[in-house]
Amino acid sequence: MNLLTPDHSKYEPAGRSAERPVDLLVVGGGINGAGVARDAAGRGLSVILCEKGDLGEGTSSRSGKYIHGGLRYLEYYEFRLVREALNEREVVLEAAPHLSWPLQLVLPHSPEQRPRWLIRLGLFLYDNLGGRKRVPGSSSLDLGSNVAGKRLKGKFRKGFSYWDVWIDDARLVVLNAVDASRRGAQIFTRTACLSARRHGKVWRAELKSDNPGSPSVVFAKAIVNAAGPWVEKVIGEVAGVNSRMSVRLVKGSHIVLPKWWEGDHGYVLQAPDKRLIFVNPYFDDMALIGTTDIPFEGRAEDVEIDASEIDYLLGILESYFDQTFKPEDVLFDYSGVRPLFDDDANKSASAVTRDYQFELDGSLEPDSALPPLLSAFGGKLTTYRKLSEQALQMLAPFFPEMAGSWTAKTPLPGGDLPDKQFEVWFKGFQKRYAFLPEKLLRHLGHCYGTDAVRLLDGVNELSDLGQNFGSCFFEREAVWLLQNEWAVSAEDILLRRTKHGLFLTPEEKSGFEVWLDKRLAIHEPVS
Repeated sequence: MNLLTPDHSKYEPAGRSAERPVDLLVVGGGINGAGVARDAAGRGLSVILCEKGDLGEGTSSRSGKYIHGGLRYLEYYEFRLVREALNEREVVLEAAPHLSWPLQLVLPHSPEQRPRWLIRLGLFLYDNLGGRKRVPGSSSLDLGSNVAGKRLKGKFRKGFSYWDVWIDDARLVVLNAVDASRRGAQIFTRTACLSARRHGKVWRAELKSDNPGSPSVVFAKAIVNAAGPWVEKVIGEVAGVNSRMSVRLVKGSHIVLPKWWEGDHGYVLQAPDKRLIFVNPYFDDMALIGTTDIPFEGRAEDVEIDASEIDYLLGILESYFDQTFKPEDVLFDYSGVRPLFDDDANKSASAVTRDYQFELDGSLEPDSALPPLLSAFGGKLTTYRKLSEQALQMLAPFFPEMAGSWTAKTPLPGGDLPDKQFEVWFKGFQKRYAFLPEKLLRHLGHCYGTDAVRLLDGVNELSDLGQNFGSCFFEREAVWLLQNEWAVSAEDILLRRTKHGLFLTPEEKSGFEVWLDKRLAIHEPVS
């Protein structure tokens, strides 16, 4: 099997001694950490990223699966954030056209809600604040004659349509890490940063890893703290320095139900508490509903949905649609903790800004005795690339030889499709592998884009894919994920690198776990 594997030989000796430190240690393997590692590696810096769990295991794989401008942020006058997010929406569509696509959203309206003129004004701004090119504009809808109104209650006769961008959040994280690795970065998952102290003109970081071959000590010229909900812990407990900033933890939960409406569109529902609840098609026959916004205290690792959140989401659905929803209808659920920049402790959880801020400890003077620790507070999935770019721009005085910005025009792995059109590329891909089922090819195409051709190298018939674990999940893909994407557990593969876990029976999952245990006992995954 001719699979592409990361080549770490370029930087393997670096970082293991004070004499050969890496340029940058990134702490945190969520979307911001992976984005920073990719950007830095592409500018010519030597990079090590350490993540205490799996890539995107925390907040970054538990979002609403959107790259969006944040329509409701307009109510809080966050025009700069909305403009930046809308611009980034177009950038992501260009960079990962296999992984993202425009999704129509229908916003039903009734007289007791926000006035129609206010919504129309908000949608006008939403259409025009950013550099909209690939995403359609908004419009008014007569729900009495539109298929989107068929399952809505009778009072919802008028509404609006607008568009945002759907994405697989966990794969977006992984693709950034893959690109960082291909550009020379070293990615270490299951590797916690226990402590970091200044050691002369560099940082000395002690790491603890479950993976053989991972370093126990790393020396770095600078550290970027992209630990998300754990950003304050890294500053205070790991690095032993003081911080003037803080994060506010907010829990957001989603549920998955069987899909009950016709069409490829989703819905945006205005809740009585003024929140916007998204109801989106999820694969062919499911619906993803969320999110809640609840202040959270405790360990971010322990977050989970509670019964009141399920009742809250189902209650909103019943206020709009002509059917009953019960807790036992829930197929799957997940919760995440958003680390929001705490700009005003008196605001409600929904009103806290989704913008980001940086805090610098140390000096940006080259060869300073106080090497920098740059910590990122807040942010959202949509603006990760801009956050990463700004972090590197802040560090530019410390790395005067570093190259300039580059990520805005560069596709992510698999995203180099002709004219950025997935369906055009897919026709040729399907013709090349006509002996494989279309459902399987669509899955591979959307997950891996042009890298799917590498994954299928040497496959001439269905049996070449190896053992079938159920649905369209075959051994060939599992091996690719072990060798190329730092997967080491069934959850890594079934829930984050793919969503095969939603389609396998309990028996099929157990069968895959048996195969995986045997495989890992013989071969170590690439890291």
